[in-house]
Amino acid sequence: MISLRSLIFAVATPVLVALAHGAPRREADFQLLSPDRRIEVTVWVGEILHYAVKVDGQGVIADSRLGLKLTVGLDDSWICLQNRRRTADASWENRFGKRRQVRDHFNELRLTVRQGLMRTLELVFRAYDDGVAFCYVLPAPDGLDLPVLDEELTEFAFAGDYPCYAGEDRRKRFASPQEWTFPRRRLKEITPDSLMGLPLLVQTPAAWVAITESNLRDWSGLWLSGTASAGRIEPAPAAVLRARLAPRLDGGGLVKLAPPHTSPWRVIMIGREPGRLVESDLVLNLAAPCELEDVSWIKPGVMAWDHWWSGGVQMDTATIKSYIQLAADMGWPYQLIDWHWYEPISRPSGDITKVAPELDLPEVRRFAREKNVRLWLWLHWEDVDRNDAYKKAFSRYEEWGIAGVKIDFMERDDQEMVAWCEKITRAAAEHHLLVNFHGASKPTGFNRTFPNQITREGLLGNEQNRSKSVVTPEHKLTLPFTRFLAGPGDFTPGGFLNRQPAQFQVDKNAAQVQGTRAAELALFVIYDSPVCCACDSPEHYRDQPGVDFLKRVPTVWDETKVLDAAVGEHLAMVRQAGNSWFLGALTNRTAREIPLKLDFLGEGRWKLRLWQDAADCAVNPEHLDVIEQEVTPESTLLLRLAPAGGAVAWFEPMARNAKPPPSP
Repeated sequence: MISLRSLIFAVATPVLVALAHGAPRREADFQLLSPDRRIEVTVWVGEILHYAVKVDGQGVIADSRLGLKLTVGLDDSWICLQNRRRTADASWENRFGKRRQVRDHFNELRLTVRQGLMRTLELVFRAYDDGVAFCYVLPAPDGLDLPVLDEELTEFAFAGDYPCYAGEDRRKRFASPQEWTFPRRRLKEITPDSLMGLPLLVQTPAAWVAITESNLRDWSGLWLSGTASAGRIEPAPAAVLRARLAPRLDGGGLVKLAPPHTSPWRVIMIGREPGRLVESDLVLNLAAPCELEDVSWIKPGVMAWDHWWSGGVQMDTATIKSYIQLAADMGWPYQLIDWHWYEPISRPSGDITKVAPELDLPEVRRFAREKNVRLWLWLHWEDVDRNDAYKKAFSRYEEWGIAGVKIDFMERDDQEMVAWCEKITRAAAEHHLLVNFHGASKPTGFNRTFPNQITREGLLGNEQNRSKSVVTPEHKLTLPFTRFLAGPGDFTPGGFLNRQPAQFQVDKNAAQVQGTRAAELALFVIYDSPVCCACDSPEHYRDQPGVDFLKRVPTVWDETKVLDAAVGEHLAMVRQAGNSWFLGALTNRTAREIPLKLDFLGEGRWKLRLWQDAADCAVNPEHLDVIEQEVTPESTLLLRLAPAGGAVAWFEPMARNAKPPPSP
């Protein structure tokens, strides 16, 4: 038996190594190119494992460490036993995302490396045209004790102190709903004491780089901190980010490993312009393919929400029926019954099948069926988990005809919670239930593997407007380039009490939003969420300008293109749904004009309906102008956006050039 020395899959004390031996020996190096040959990865195997990434010949990720530190094992240098390469170019259908047909095209390098005579490890690198990813694979057990991961040694080193956009857990507890802003800062401001969430966006001279992860299963969520660069390979990088993993609550290290065991993908998204990141499907391509044989029961769409956000909603039959009626009037397929439909919440006596006496659920269900609206139910995760209550409840919900469950307050992404969320998602699928995790960590592509996990929170959304003024135009224009790169997000757009930032006031009785009416409509196009929860109340929507747009906007798309973008400043993008195209545009507090070429349209003439800021929106942000005209692919559309403003548009082909929509 090997003594309980620290097993380090790359040397744990790089300063001492550098002093004793000079620069670490590069006994073997391997290169990997993206299919378009513009991205180059180099991996070194020697005293330590490390890698670097170049884009168009310029360094993007400088020499950066690789490795896993385990509780039992060896301290020797590494040798490469085998290297294998392959190329893949395939496509798959995504009915619930930004693009119906997704191309998965990459070159792969798989290195089998050994430390000493016993422990082996596989490093798998993939190079795509829009990024790089790598993961660690522990092969089948080799006679050693089952290891526990004490530290992941992965680093992301940068040659310069570049600008970045990053959210931070200021409590440094790895216990967070990840509801934060992504302020612009310098990489060196991220210190060893910082605890940064993902995705983290970096502006390098060569390209925009976003760091995140994919296929998080039976592992712990990835976070980042700064680290000193002393003793590293010369020249030392200016800024180095190191991996941090959420610890298990049972004290069993970071990850309990049962080889064969594969880590999540460490993802480096790369775009020459920030809009290319928004268009990318890299996180989904790296996730495991769908494990459900039948997804026909999974239906996207907009959902009404009887929430305290819109003015102290009461949990009673009449109130819930008014929101069901709203959904029916709008043509939305869903209505969410939020908290307090069962009592007590998060208590040992809580029963998630026992309805509160104020709510006549049979009558509500009958009314919903009559209106062709399906119901969702809110649940506290502890009530779902206690004594495996979900087993009985999910079966009951299926009998009731419930469409989905919104499960809240997990606020962790350690290995145990990651496994719990997967277990619940699987159980929900068995009963044809959709899942929306709130108070949860970022997505990592699991919505491809189990599409019934249709969306999740893990972001600072409109919910916060009842208590804070942090959901600013700038925050809304940073999210597409940060949090939404990881996957769908339940931002809950649709607030119709629109205010300019200087006018905004926290109002717990009738929540306001910062930005114009047109800007709020644009969120339905710009933000990804296959089930999109509209936040406001029936009385705020009734007969209001722009409500007609919410009756027709889809929530899933056949194609996505970014036309113009600057992080935190402005964004204009278009989405295709069947024969139609939808446009969404936003600006920060600066009014601007954005000319857009319409060459994304197919041949022929198109009917344009445009909802844009009225001339007085700097003072009256709820005002809209609606314009209808004919356009062609040769046309240019000039958007005039007010401060904190926006625009939406619907392009419909004229009859003579219309094509049949794709089959479902």
